[in-house]
Amino acid sequence: GMCNISPVMDGILLTVSCFCRCLSLQVHVWLVCRRCYNGVYTNLGQRVLVMTDTKAKKILLTGATRGLGLAMAGGFIGAGHTLIGCGRDASQIKQLAADFPEHHFSVVDVSDYQAVCDWSEVVTRECGAPDIIVNNAAIINANAPLWEVPAADFSRLVDINIKGVYHVLQQFVPAMIAGNGGVIVNFSSTWGRSVSADVASYCCSKFAIEGLTRALAEDLPAGLAAVALNPGVIHTDMLDSCFGDAAAGCEKPDRWAGRAVPFILNLGQRDNGQSLTVQ
Repeated sequence: GMCNISPVMDGILLTVSCFCRCLSLQVHVWLVCRRCYNGVYTNLGQRVLVMTDTKAKKILLTGATRGLGLAMAGGFIGAGHTLIGCGRDASQIKQLAADFPEHHFSVVDVSDYQAVCDWSEVVTRECGAPDIIVNNAAIINANAPLWEVPAADFSRLVDINIKGVYHVLQQFVPAMIAGNGGVIVNFSSTWGRSVSADVASYCCSKFAIEGLTRALAEDLPAGLAAVALNPGVIHTDMLDSCFGDAAAGCEKPDRWAGRAVPFILNLGQRDNGQSLTVQ
């Protein structure tokens, strides 16, 4: 493929428009240029924040096969970092592994404790401790008053959105502590800080993430940080399930990732215990 590159006048930022083939470019600033995944990745032309720390990091990302996770995976890779990703979609994991063979992708359901244990053993052996954990994997129930949500659906949501986060932290944080550093980013939501009708189960899970993260921050030793991060309102399949056609006008994941990736990379110990929102 080919890229059209044009400088802008406010500092050392560049605008890049990418077409199809994966390309990463680094000119004093990380620029995210990614492959088109059958329409999942869109052409990207945007400015990306200047990074204050250009050291390559090992980033562990759950829910990497769709939505925000897929957009972040491309963003972190394009920024020159090592991506350790997981998801439940085996075909998408296979595609990601084929397209980015120097990175690490595994089929893992974070609600399955033993599967996370096995994944942790492999990752720790092959990669060491991650520098950043991004607990992104989550689901939402179909819109309904709480008393109409089937018990099995509620349990499945809790297993992924809350217990899945615990499973990942329980398995990977000890290695980060041993390494004396790292940042944990647990994805919250606007619905982890406010409520709406018909999404009580999801609100429950994200309020839990807010509390879990703030308490975790108190447990962590110096050198580590835990942050609850609200991504904002982005057009994903999850948003479609809540708002239908009205969701189409919201920001697309690729454009959002252009802001979210550098925001996450710039988090540090000073942010420990904070509830933040992608700016």
